[in-house]
Amino acid sequence: MLTIFSTPKPFRGHSDIIQRNAIKSWTLLHPEIEIILIGDEYGAAEVAREFGIRHEPEVRRHQKGPKYLDFIFNRACELASKHTLCYVNCDIVLMSDFRRAVELVTAGREPFLMVGRRWDTDVREPLDFSASDWEQRLHARALHGLERHPIWIDYFVFSRDLYYRKMPPFVIGRPGWDPWIIWHARHSNARVIDASPSVIAVHQNHDYSYHPQGAKGVGEDSLAKRNYQLLGGWRHRYTTDHATERVTPAGVRPTRRYRYMPLKHHLAYGATEVWFSALDLTRPVRHPLGLRKRAPVER
Repeated sequence: MLTIFSTPKPFRGHSDIIQRNAIKSWTLLHPEIEIILIGDEYGAAEVAREFGIRHEPEVRRHQKGPKYLDFIFNRACELASKHTLCYVNCDIVLMSDFRRAVELVTAGREPFLMVGRRWDTDVREPLDFSASDWEQRLHARALHGLERHPIWIDYFVFSRDLYYRKMPPFVIGRPGWDPWIIWHARHSNARVIDASPSVIAVHQNHDYSYHPQGAKGVGEDSLAKRNYQLLGGWRHRYTTDHATERVTPAGVRPTRRYRYMPLKHHLAYGATEVWFSALDLTRPVRHPLGLRKRAPVER
């Protein structure tokens, strides 16, 4: 049915709990699910043995430590025995609504990419997967959380014929690469399907203690800036709003709004670029006059 691949953080403390929750949920999706855990983090081999999934310790890293996403995608495509693959972050719990969406999408034409927004949810404890209603309870819990903006995407389901071997050398753990994955699919004339209306992807909230500057450092340090440079500017900053289809309760349906997204992005991001260019050009005049008004912050 599907090969799921991911790369974890070290299995310590809260990360140990939420990553085990996520992996366990994947194993329950379907008896034929294949799961590949890539990376040599602490505890990864032991957890893979515990859940009966494949562990591939080899991984390529930037000199500062973060892993290269292109290596992980390429390695997964080499190892996967299934025609459909899914990269998912290792803190995301997936449930039967996700499985149903995959089944609907794979029944259509290829190539394709299916993505969806996440729901930020506080989870501090191991989930009780033995309870018959664990999905219903977690669904209700997630709906009291926060559905993130269309740019916050934590799973990517794609057909093997959607060629990702020319991915720039993005690093994981920094922003900028997920918009490129959607842009590449659209640029390749693949179907891009937004499963958000039908799938509750539960992102288990966590801190950013793995970075010395916390969340701010993750979003703004030199590696984050490097990822954005590799992204290639706002023209490649695609979101779920660029999807050509949506998974709805009535099935997979086309959407028309994606036709207007390039214009919307041009007006939004292009105006921001013009603003910052104007600030740079007028800085020699503004500073002596004491005019240092802050530029609008993109969120």
